[in-house]
Amino acid sequence: MEPLNKFDSSRAWTQAAQAVSANREVVLALAGVFFLLPQLVFAIFFPPPETAASMNQTQAMEAVKAYYMSIVPIMVPMALFQALGSISLLCLLDSDRRPTVGEAIRAGVKGVVPYLLAQILSGMGIAAVALVVAGVLGAAAGMVGGVIGLTVVLLFAVVVGVRLSVTAPVIAVEHQFNPVAALVRSWKLTRGNTARLLGFYALLVIAMLVLLIFANVLTMPVALLAPVEVARFVAAAVESLLASIMALYFVAVLAQVHRQLAGPSAQVQADLFG
Repeated sequence: MEPLNKFDSSRAWTQAAQAVSANREVVLALAGVFFLLPQLVFAIFFPPPETAASMNQTQAMEAVKAYYMSIVPIMVPMALFQALGSISLLCLLDSDRRPTVGEAIRAGVKGVVPYLLAQILSGMGIAAVALVVAGVLGAAAGMVGGVIGLTVVLLFAVVVGVRLSVTAPVIAVEHQFNPVAALVRSWKLTRGNTARLLGFYALLVIAMLVLLIFANVLTMPVALLAPVEVARFVAAAVESLLASIMALYFVAVLAQVHRQLAGPSAQVQADLFG
């Protein structure tokens, strides 16, 4: 079966960058509020624990486990807040309707719960498949089967993630607030473009990792020369800023991926042919 529209990664990136540039003031303001501020607060006030050299593996794992358990009450509202920011930015970057900032945030408020429900449903589906595959292969072939099962599950999760990657734009731009229908719509839109999308997303992730490594190299002199608290603040600020910019561009990319695969909106088509 042929894809609905053939995905062009170069055009998606170019148009995403142009969309961010054209709306620079408002998108940077929203990214600062919804991405930079919470990440900076989290990085400064909830840093990961430092494991002492004297700790054994069990003690180190217990320390990490205790840390993650302690930040759950912070992570949940932070995830909600950033999801709201993502949906709002997707609405704002909808060039067909050109909503105001207020309209985009209101649309984000309406879309955040369906988006989170869609994420939970897809996660539960992947987890269910993972349990079945890993369990069957593990029971049939022991440790080797478990490793094979884990590899299969990871590949399955990646493919499903790619197929469902435009769920957020479907909710934000198409106003599809039924989470199941939004997942189905994303699955249909990405049909036939899985390999292209996977390669594109992989390149974006690699580029982001390179930028983070580069940022760590740049802050290394501060870490060596400045007091510990100053070095920690600078590192947190730089990493949070880069992570926020990356999140902004990734949202813009998703908007353009959806726009390519979905084609012009019904309103635009009505304006063209009306």
